[in-house]
Amino acid sequence: MAAHRLSPEQIDALPQTLPQWSLVNGKLHRELRFADFNEAFGFMSRVALIAEAMGHHPEWSNVWNKVVIDLTTHDAGGLSTLDVELAGRIDGLQG
Repeated sequence: MAAHRLSPEQIDALPQTLPQWSLVNGKLHRELRFADFNEAFGFMSRVALIAEAMGHHPEWSNVWNKVVIDLTTHDAGGLSTLDVELAGRIDGLQG
């Protein structure tokens, strides 16, 4: 999957495209809370499989029931189509 850096117009449209995400320090950002650590870690495992298949990996952290995810494409120097795709797939896991 090739990464194409997002244009300023595409970045401006992200709140409509990905309403559960925000822009923080030039990255797509989302915080999720789960019932407990097991549920949070299970979610992270599902995301990890998707990310590995895409060859695009999140910056993230986990503390007990909370998962914090930041997406950016370092090779593209900012947000790219890969970030939007991964964010959409992550949202699909919450369905």
